[in-house]
Amino acid sequence: MGTVASFDIGYTRYLDPPGASPVSSSPLPPFATDPDALLPLYRAMVLTRQFDLKAIALQRTGKIGTFASALGQEAVGVGVASAMRAEDVLVPSYRDHAAQFVRGVTMTESLLYWGGDERGSGFAAAPHDFGNNVPIGTQVCHAAGVAYAVQLRGEKRVAVCMLGDGGTSKGDFYEGMNMAGAWHAPLVIVVNNNQWAISMPRSRQTAAHTLAQKAIAAGIPGEQIDGNDVVAVRHRVGQAIERARAGEGPALIEAITYRLGDHTTADDASRYRDEVTVKAHWQAEPLLRLREHLLKLGAWDAGREEALVRECSQQVAQAVEAYLALPPPDPAAMFDCLFATMPAALQEQLATARRYAAPHGQPNPN
Repeated sequence: MGTVASFDIGYTRYLDPPGASPVSSSPLPPFATDPDALLPLYRAMVLTRQFDLKAIALQRTGKIGTFASALGQEAVGVGVASAMRAEDVLVPSYRDHAAQFVRGVTMTESLLYWGGDERGSGFAAAPHDFGNNVPIGTQVCHAAGVAYAVQLRGEKRVAVCMLGDGGTSKGDFYEGMNMAGAWHAPLVIVVNNNQWAISMPRSRQTAAHTLAQKAIAAGIPGEQIDGNDVVAVRHRVGQAIERARAGEGPALIEAITYRLGDHTTADDASRYRDEVTVKAHWQAEPLLRLREHLLKLGAWDAGREEALVRECSQQVAQAVEAYLALPPPDPAAMFDCLFATMPAALQEQLATARRYAAPHGQPNPN
């Protein structure tokens, strides 16, 4: 019996966890030795972590609804977004605010979303980016459509879709990826493999050795990267984006990371995860990784770390203050853009919403 096809899945890491054995002798990308290029990445990750801390506190005190933290996964979002151009289109999931902040989405806009306000899905600085996607995996189909549209228009833009490992078990993922491959569309799919789909571990989701190899069935390249290494994320995702921009077709990148916190504020991960394992993953988390690298470059110290955390905390506080000061939206906003002509059932719901809502223009009761 002969072989009709074979494949390899590459893995890239540049910055090893402190104390770990090196996995690659590949030279660092040029930007990885330039503090001016690295410091904005580190700041973006620190800002995201400070935002998450405050957002969880806001949820616990009833100021926002259920919130999905990016704790431990900051390098994926920051690395992906920093590799994109402003004209590219981000199609995220619901845990990608790190990428959104780099793209210009404000923390106040993000809080509006988590507070159930429709204004949190429209971004002043990135109006063409999609809002948070909660249905699992469906955004891959949206992203394939975006990529095909820009291809038909002859635009040098790329759609970048982000989803979790659980999304790769959905039909939408396969369908969207398959169509992008068939169309040779400019789409880069980044799977944030944080090892858990709520309480379902990666080992029970699929028999595939890697999630990256799922790209093979669609006829597109697939690879793994260390998702806790922001240098690897930015470099490899950036290369895939530029290949797509040049007309070389889509790609799938699996970023290996770990969800250090709960799935959302409605979850208690201690019910299904081993605390010893979680503690071990803290030693490989992305902020520690990049901070150690900056220290080796002589570009960081304890004083600058303290100042940065204080600055980011103040920026988050200002965003929260702005969010809480906003008047509530018109209740009609949640009904807009659903139907050309509103059905009778929704008209009744709108009337009820208006009857019980705070007067429009009054301060947010939160």
